[in-house]
Amino acid sequence: MSIKEKLLKLLEENENKYVSGEALSVSLGVTRTAVWKAVNKLKDEGYPIDSVKNCGYKLNCNADVMEESDISALVTAQGVTVTAKRHVSSTNTVLREQAEKGAEHGSVFVASSQSAGRGRMGRSFFSPDDTGIYMSILLRPSFDAEKASLITCAAAVAVCKAIEKVCGADVRIKWVNDIFLGGKKVCGILTEASFSMESGKLEYAVLGIGINVYKPEGGFPCEIESIAGYIAEKREKKLRSRLTAQIINEFFSIYGEYEAFDFVDEYKARSFVIGKKVKIIRGDTVKNATVTDIDGKCRLLVEYENGEKDALSSGEISIRF
Repeated sequence: MSIKEKLLKLLEENENKYVSGEALSVSLGVTRTAVWKAVNKLKDEGYPIDSVKNCGYKLNCNADVMEESDISALVTAQGVTVTAKRHVSSTNTVLREQAEKGAEHGSVFVASSQSAGRGRMGRSFFSPDDTGIYMSILLRPSFDAEKASLITCAAAVAVCKAIEKVCGADVRIKWVNDIFLGGKKVCGILTEASFSMESGKLEYAVLGIGINVYKPEGGFPCEIESIAGYIAEKREKKLRSRLTAQIINEFFSIYGEYEAFDFVDEYKARSFVIGKKVKIIRGDTVKNATVTDIDGKCRLLVEYENGEKDALSSGEISIRF
């Protein structure tokens, strides 16, 4: 165990209490300069540590910093390897680069912030530091590309189940890839795939999940403040690590029986768009319709105003109020 890890353990044992630099130095068997350096490393990683002259150091209660070791300890799914960083450009970008270099199925990359997070339709995904979960999962499916098209739907069910278990929140799915709480979007899912040019077969898929756990300091940007929401009102110790691990466990539990497509019934049951009047957006074309159902392939069944019916496997919808 490193000096930094030992120091963190001591501060956690004395959480919300000041411990003098001298006491920490003696307990760790290192110089006070070494203690100071270790404290600064922890601060750089996001730990809320107060430093007061003649008092020492204090770890504030309810510190919610995502630690690779905390997440890994809670993951029960087999064959999963977790890597966690504080800042990245995009977890999907990083994991796709690793996939091209031979990273294995079950590799998971997690970050506390993204500088270039991506959503569907080429949009950016707001990813501020220390308030959300941004994660990507590498899959190397043995099934064909058509079946793989429902990975996003399976992930949506897994995220809902994890949020409900860990946070007690009642969340719902907006077709095809958004999770809503109280009428606001709290999670987006983006699956990107790579196909072999020679065989046309799926080589791998990278499943990206972005979740707003807490309200960002200063709120959301004006362009999304009316639609973006968050899960937890108050910070809770290691909540994000616990939620991340639960999502991984729930997803791989579903993935283990993926080809049975049992998750489709849960996806449909958690949808809040069935029976709603919607606008269907495909490029520059917008059509009004009513959602009549979601079928066994997670296609959105709609009826247009002229009575024509359709089954959508892709696209975007907005609810008409």
